[in-house]
Parts: sequence; structure tokens; C-alpha cells
Amino acid sequence: MIFIVVKFNVKPDWSDRWLELTREFTEATRREPGNLWFEWSRSTEIPNEFVLVEAFQDDAAGDHVNSDHFRQAMKDMAAALVETPKIISRQIEGSDWDRMGELTVG
Repeated sequence: MIFIVVKFNVKPDWSDRWLELTREFTEATRREPGNLWFEWSRSTEIPNEFVLVEAFQDDAAGDHVNSDHFRQAMKDMAAALVETPKIISRQIEGSDWDRMGELTVG
């Protein structure tokens, strides 16, 4: 799978509206064939930083970045950002989350 983590440094006046700004993009991406997950979190240390964790089947990531909703989201998000987002994008083995071996519950 292609595993991606992106950090978005959002302008303070957009922080409370960020998830609404990205809602259509998020919903459209989650409906894409080959999308495994697309999940937003907000940093507990940097209030205006949002982290996106996403994964796609190997052959689906290209379709994602070439989609109309992706291109529109890049335009929509730019005005709300302080700087270019930081990204880690890697192809890794697997197709789902694994259980943590160091901590077993139950």
C-alpha cells in the first residue's frame, strides 16, 4: 500500500473551519476505489497543525492525485495555509493496520 502522512500548518483564523473546508475532499476521497483510510487529527502541541493519515492500494494513489476533487482541494486549502505542507509518502507492505505487539489489551 501507499502510506501517507501530511502535516498542514493552518492560519489561526482558519483552524476552527479547517475540517469544514476539507469535508467534501475528505468524503470524496473516502469513496474512491482503492482508498484504505483517510483520517484527520489535530496536534495536541501545535493548535493550528492538522495531520492527515491516509493509505491507498498501490495502484490507486495515482488516480487520487489526478481526481477533480484533489485538484479542487489543493486550490481551496492553499488560502488557509501558512506554508507548504510537509509529507511522508512511502510504499509499504500490508493493507491494513496491524496490532501493537508491545501492548496487548484483553
